[in-house]
Amino acid sequence: MEAGSPPPPEGEGERATFRYALTIEYDGSPFVGWQRQENGVSVQQRLEEAVSALEAGARRVVHGAGRTDAGVHALGQVGHVDLSREWREDRLRDALNAHLRPSPIAVLETRRVAQTFEARFSAIRRHYRYVIDNRRAPLTLQRGRAWHVKRPIDAEAMHAAAQALVGRHDFTTFRSTECQANSPVRTLERLDVRRDGDIIEIVTCARSFLHNQVRSLAGSLEHVGSGKWSADDLRAALEARDRTRCGQVAPPHGLYLVAVDY
Repeated sequence: MEAGSPPPPEGEGERATFRYALTIEYDGSPFVGWQRQENGVSVQQRLEEAVSALEAGARRVVHGAGRTDAGVHALGQVGHVDLSREWREDRLRDALNAHLRPSPIAVLETRRVAQTFEARFSAIRRHYRYVIDNRRAPLTLQRGRAWHVKRPIDAEAMHAAAQALVGRHDFTTFRSTECQANSPVRTLERLDVRRDGDIIEIVTCARSFLHNQVRSLAGSLEHVGSGKWSADDLRAALEARDRTRCGQVAPPHGLYLVAVDY
């Protein structure tokens, strides 16, 4: 398959009757995101190429639990795919990984699931982490894997302000203007900010998120931590329900899809 080709129809060739869930880890840096696109190589495309190699060239769609953007990483993305034969789970994992090399994608686990399982629609909770490296020196090991913020940040102030965003709210301010969700209302179950040395982590979970919501929250919370905003300013931005009131959108390379619950 070539980069930018349209999503292949599922089930070409031999009939696919065995459904498997895949737990997937990847470095999002070289990809245009999870979903197939015309402007470059995606994580989904690379996985589907690996599956095709096992299916004698038959084309299968790997459905993901979350459509991560370009540059966003995953520690526990979940996908599902239908195959034409039954595999021992560990052998399927190893076979897929053999065909994924040298792409920075690894299938951590595969498991046989019912035909009713849907990676996206069966999910009950998604966990994300946003990482800020708050040091003066340039990044080396964390380069491309954290947002480098040199100015001092008060993580405790960020955490205190973030609690006003927990619960059910209209998050219009914190979603992309290109978001296709039917409603801007979401329920954040958790939004914690913690520091360990120079590393600040923003940890959140919800059943679902809006496009760019976590990065928008992270960027606005950074305003609080750096003293540009107060906690009241963050609350006022939420209540305004106005995208222009969002502080900033944090860069994608600090964001990780950590896990998906079912």
